[in-house]
Amino acid sequence: MSQAPSPFVRAALDAATAVPPSGIAWLDAARRENLESLAETGLPESRNESWKYTPLRALSQRAFSLADAGVANGFVVDPSSFALPGVEGSRIVFVDGAFRADLSALEGSVGVSLAPLGVALETQPEPLRFALANRYRRGAADAFAHLNAALAIDGLVLHIADGAHVGRPLHIVHVSSGSQPDTAWHVRVLVDVGQGARADVVEHFVSLGEATQLGTVVADVVVREGATLGLVVLQDASAATTLVRRSHVRIEANAAATVHALELGGALVRHELTTELVGDGARFDSRGVFALSGRQHIDTQLEVRHNARDTASDALWRGIADGRSRGVFRGAIVVAEGADGSDASLSNKNLLLSAQAEIDTKPELEIYADEVKAAHGATIGQLDERSLFYLRSRGIPLAQARSLLTLAFCRAALESLPNEALREHLGDLLVAHLPTGPSAE
Repeated sequence: MSQAPSPFVRAALDAATAVPPSGIAWLDAARRENLESLAETGLPESRNESWKYTPLRALSQRAFSLADAGVANGFVVDPSSFALPGVEGSRIVFVDGAFRADLSALEGSVGVSLAPLGVALETQPEPLRFALANRYRRGAADAFAHLNAALAIDGLVLHIADGAHVGRPLHIVHVSSGSQPDTAWHVRVLVDVGQGARADVVEHFVSLGEATQLGTVVADVVVREGATLGLVVLQDASAATTLVRRSHVRIEANAAATVHALELGGALVRHELTTELVGDGARFDSRGVFALSGRQHIDTQLEVRHNARDTASDALWRGIADGRSRGVFRGAIVVAEGADGSDASLSNKNLLLSAQAEIDTKPELEIYADEVKAAHGATIGQLDERSLFYLRSRGIPLAQARSLLTLAFCRAALESLPNEALREHLGDLLVAHLPTGPSAE
C-alpha cells in the first residue's frame, strides 16, 4: 500500500488545478509527468545522501497554495527596494512569481532579447521544447525540480546575440511580497549567451514582508563557443522565506563563466549549482559567501564536471555561521574520461561564530582522466584570538574587531568582482549582516 502524500505534496497537487492549460501539448504533458513524479516520490528524506544535512520533515507538514497572480500584479513595489549600484541595464521583475511589466525595462541593450516566458511560449514555443519538456529522473532528490516544472506559470527567456558585447549588467529580480501568507511561487529561467558574446547578469532575491512563502527557481544557462558570462547572485530574502533553486550551466569550447554569490537571507535556502565544461578550453570560476545567523539554514551544492580537454575551474567559497544557524556546503569536481589537461581547484573555508552554530562541508574529487591537475580542501574554524587581541589592544571594541576580521575572511570571495560599485555594495550588505549582538560579545 502506497503511503499517503504529505500535506506539502497534497497542497501541490491541489495547486496544480489552478494552473491553466497552456494549449501546448508537449508542455502540458511535461507538467503532468512532473506532478505525477512529485506525487510518487514526495520530498527527499534524510537517508537521501544529497539531502542528508538538510532535513525537510517540518517543511513536508506545511501546505502552500499557489500565489495569486492577480494579487501579485496589484501589490505596490517601490523600485528602490531592488535598485543596485552599478546595475543599470535591462531589467525583468517578478513579484511572487508573476511578471511585472510596470517594474521591468526589457528594452535598451543592443543585442539583448529579454522576454517573459509566457510571451516566448506564445510566439515561438518550439525552440523552448528541449528545456521545458525535460523530465527529471533522480527520484525524490529532484522533488523541487518536479514541483517547479509542474507549477511554474511564468519565467524569463534571455538571449544574447552572437558577438554582442553588452556593456551594462542585466538585472533579474525575484520579489517575495510577503502579502500572501503560506503561498508558493515558481519561476523558470532560460539564458543563452551567443557565440563570442559578452554579458553580465545579476540575479537578485528580495523580500518586502515577513509572511511565510516558498519560492523555487530552475535555471538553464548555455554559454556558447568563445562567449563570456559574468553572473552575480544576491540572495537577501526574509527570515520567513524558504527558497530552493537549481541552476545548470553548460559551457562550450573556449567560453568562460564566472559566478559570484552572496547568500544572506531566508529561513531555509538551498542552491544546487551544476556546471558542465563540454568544450575544449572551457573555463568556470565561482566565488561565494554565505553568512548565517539565528536559526537560518543554507545549503549550497556545487558540482563542476570537466567533460572536455584542457578545461579549467576554480572555486573559492566562504561560510559564516552565528547563533543556532546551520550551513551546508558540498563541492564536487568530476573529471571525466578523456578530459585530459583539466585543471581544477576548490577551496571552502568556514567560520563558526558561536558554540551553537554548525557547518557541514564535504569536498569531493573524482578523476577518470590522465594528465590532470586538481586540488580541493575544506576547513572549519573560529576567529583567531591573537588577531582579536591585537585589534582590541589598539582600542577597537570587541564587536567591531570581530566584524573586521570576519569581513576580511570573506573578502577573498568578493574582491574579484569587476563591478566596483556593486562589489562595494555587497560588502556593505555583508557588514550589515554580521553579528553585533550578544554572540559577538
